[in-house]
Amino acid sequence: MFRKELGETGYVDDRNVAIEYRWAAGQYDRLPTLAAELVERGVSVIVATGGNPPAQAAKAATSTIPIVFISGGDSIAGGLVASFSRPGGNVTAGSWLATTLVPKRLDFLRRLVPNAAVIGVLVNPSFVDHELQVRELQEAAATIGQQIKVPSSATADGLDTALVSLVQQGARALYVANDPYFLSRRDQIIALAAHHALPAIYFAREFAVSGGPLSYGASLADANRQGGIYTGKVLKGALPADLPIWQPSTFELVINLKTAKALGIEVPPTIYALADEVIE
Repeated sequence: MFRKELGETGYVDDRNVAIEYRWAAGQYDRLPTLAAELVERGVSVIVATGGNPPAQAAKAATSTIPIVFISGGDSIAGGLVASFSRPGGNVTAGSWLATTLVPKRLDFLRRLVPNAAVIGVLVNPSFVDHELQVRELQEAAATIGQQIKVPSSATADGLDTALVSLVQQGARALYVANDPYFLSRRDQIIALAAHHALPAIYFAREFAVSGGPLSYGASLADANRQGGIYTGKVLKGALPADLPIWQPSTFELVINLKTAKALGIEVPPTIYALADEVIE
């Protein structure tokens, strides 16, 4: 979606613009080095995808090169922009607000698995926002009297260990916290959740398409599309400080009915009626 919309603005990869890629493979400590490499290359704009950490690394590396980031995090609390209407500095963004929907996701999971006295939470301790994520979940859970459990490890090698720990602590459902690393590991996480018979809710449609029973969030594709548009505008001379942060106006509730049935779950009518998409 990003390259398609960038092309619509007149910039086509390998024709009149060259796109250089850097990928940290979930190792957030590599981001400053990767950002510094792009600055040294003298790129015209840095597009930072995958949450706040890549954008924070890019912002720390340069105050002059324009930065367009695509993130589901809180960009104001993360120190990236001054406000949504006037970002300020050299940064603007297409946001998909994955972190603001915690209470709603928890509510949907409770409706899907009403008998789950304990809900397990998969959160990545290496992710910069993980403490905020846990705090928001604890507050949302306390409001509705829901018990949650958080494992101590959720690294690539520790995902199975984390889920085993949650099951041993009595978890009967799974809340997967917003983290781009988890998105890149979605097939592994979905398979592990199915193995442990844990109905789960995820933060992006891509999980439901890959076999997760339920997802709720803004469209990542739309955010990437807007990122392409903004990048084109910046290449044409627009200042990031003058481009308001794009925010989604709609959120998608996606049900994978096939997966729900495989887990022995009957999707309640209250959720079914609200679904934007049902995968059968």
